[in-house]
Amino acid sequence: MSLSPPVTVFVCTTCRHPDDATDAQPRAGARLAAMLAQPREGVEVREVECLANCKRGPSVAMARPGGWSYVFGGLSPADAAAVLEGAQLLSGSADGLMPWRGRPEPLKRGLVARIPPLPGAPA
Repeated sequence: MSLSPPVTVFVCTTCRHPDDATDAQPRAGARLAAMLAQPREGVEVREVECLANCKRGPSVAMARPGGWSYVFGGLSPADAAAVLEGAQLLSGSADGLMPWRGRPEPLKRGLVARIPPLPGAPA
């Protein structure tokens, strides 16, 4: 059993990669979700239809109880390992922030937003 807070990774399955044709199926976001589908302790992956970050897709969001939430864009299916590494960093963080040091490069250059924990949210 994991002692670290669980992290939920939300993957936009409707995101296209800028290099994809308009009608390409499956879309890059769906391909990224498929790459993240293998179960990992402390990380839950949920597919969502839109994260409203279309100009910087494919996008993912990460959240953990009592911690900060993050939105990343400009990803590709090849960045699946980086996304999981970031989720594990967030899960293991003592202060609820994903540390910059050690963060995979796709998550450094792809940071769109960092959102504080909701007031009164359980830690």
